[in-house]
Amino acid sequence: MPAAEQQCALCGSRTLLTFHHLIPRTLHRNKWFRKNFELTDMRERGIVVCRRCHSFIHRQFDEKQLGREFNTLAKLLANEAVVRHSQWSKKHRH
Repeated sequence: MPAAEQQCALCGSRTLLTFHHLIPRTLHRNKWFRKNFELTDMRERGIVVCRRCHSFIHRQFDEKQLGREFNTLAKLLANEAVVRHSQWSKKHRH
């Protein structure tokens, strides 16, 4: 998707977008993750989010939680805290 069309996967913002690895890079060499995911999948599995949402995700969950429990956009969006943050962020666009 062209950069001009991209928006935050959580709040819809179009400013200061970053790539969030759904399986954190620090876990790519971890034995459990190498056993359960292909390396290319771990590298490519991610979403585009704004800086505010990206920071929120990493404050809310530790790396192993992200990799094991929140490794898809659907799983992130099923979390009540993420939904509340997304709704708040939509109202307070940056």
